[in-house]
Amino acid sequence: MSNTRIDEITEDIFRISTYVPDYNLEFNQFLVRDAQPLLYHTGMGFLFPAVQEAVAKLIAPTDLRWVGFSHFEQDECGSLTQWLAVAPQAQPVCNMVSALVNVNDATDRENRIFQDGEVFSTGKHRFRFLSTPHVPHGWDASLLFEETKGVLFCSDLFTHSGEQAALADDIADKAHKDLLEQQQGPFRDFMAYNATTDATLSSLAELNPTVLAVMHGSSLAGDGAAAIQDLRRSLRSVLGSSG
Repeated sequence: MSNTRIDEITEDIFRISTYVPDYNLEFNQFLVRDAQPLLYHTGMGFLFPAVQEAVAKLIAPTDLRWVGFSHFEQDECGSLTQWLAVAPQAQPVCNMVSALVNVNDATDRENRIFQDGEVFSTGKHRFRFLSTPHVPHGWDASLLFEETKGVLFCSDLFTHSGEQAALADDIADKAHKDLLEQQQGPFRDFMAYNATTDATLSSLAELNPTVLAVMHGSSLAGDGAAAIQDLRRSLRSVLGSSG
């Protein structure tokens, strides 16, 4: 697609972004260029040609070794099988629930199961796998933290609509406004809130990320811990108990 953009949000980590007017949303993928390249989010099937073309400007697509995503939805991993056809040695990065309930069947193969807190390397970059059930949503949810640069790949957390800059120094207010608007529309309650949400978000804040790689909207360069705590309070005020 002609409106797919590539921006380097920190050294060797690239945001591939396509604005889809029908949704008034950006759909972002993140390519980590390394000895064993990693793609976080694949986008939907119809985005695959544009995303593949963008990835090809950064690496040889056949060299892809890891495909990460939070939960089993089309914008997260809708073109997973297409990527595995291009790079059959690539490994999905998912937890036990994700593998057994969805990914093994979708890929027609047994996939490695990542444990909460497990660390793996792509070369220069080191990643910590985080199982985060229902954060942002889905019992199979997980997130990925790149420890060397402090990048938290945070999926649908901080979603904000419209066509946005690649990086911003404040996204919490935009995310809060979008959350309030969504509660009045057909996609109300797209974010989960339960008894463990506060604790999960607090544990993410303790990572002290310096970059938040957001699926829909600008990524954050700055105080990630403060932004996550702001989001925690927003979710609690809009979706949680006021007690």
